[in-house]
Amino acid sequence: MSSEPVRRSSPKAPGSGTHRGAGAAGHSRRSTQRQLGMTFGTVQRLADAARPEDLFQGQRQNRRPKLDDFKAHLHERWAEGCTNAWTLWEEIKTHGYTGGYGAVRAYLQPFRTSPTAPAARPPSPRTVTGWILTHPETLPESERLKLKSVLADCPELDALTGHVRAFGQMLTQLQGDQLPQWIKAVRADDLPSLHAFVNGLERDLAAVTAGLTLPA
Repeated sequence: MSSEPVRRSSPKAPGSGTHRGAGAAGHSRRSTQRQLGMTFGTVQRLADAARPEDLFQGQRQNRRPKLDDFKAHLHERWAEGCTNAWTLWEEIKTHGYTGGYGAVRAYLQPFRTSPTAPAARPPSPRTVTGWILTHPETLPESERLKLKSVLADCPELDALTGHVRAFGQMLTQLQGDQLPQWIKAVRADDLPSLHAFVNGLERDLAAVTAGLTLPA
């Protein structure tokens, strides 16, 4: 029996295992993928990894915290005077937040010791558009008040909102006979984008009027 000590192989670091050996042996990454039964993307990531940390890029550490998408709402509601963490947690849950109460409470805690509360962010154009296109009777009271505040600061948007809602009423109530009057009211306001819409309607006014009058 040989008296030479048995040599143990040292653990292989990520990025230096079988896939590296396959590459060194002249195998392509596609060939390595088939041999190891991995996806090609996994083989690429393992082969290109220079450090163990590189193996985890794009995984958990790059995920946005669950609360990020709701921070603007929390800031706005806090500025409005709602400082109860439980109430705010219940609110954002109705908007799709799936995290726990503790995360909301921890995020809001610095606000209580801050000399000034965070300023409310203005609603995005997409949000305001959604409010305008929602029937006033189905718009929640809090959002109705926010829209009212936005419109008070912008007469052009206020006029646009009135015309959009009037057109929506014609559409849902089959009031096509009111279309000429609606077009006249739109022309009286300085709303170029809506004027372009009217121009399109007038190219085939009879058909549009019939579409707004006859049931589907």
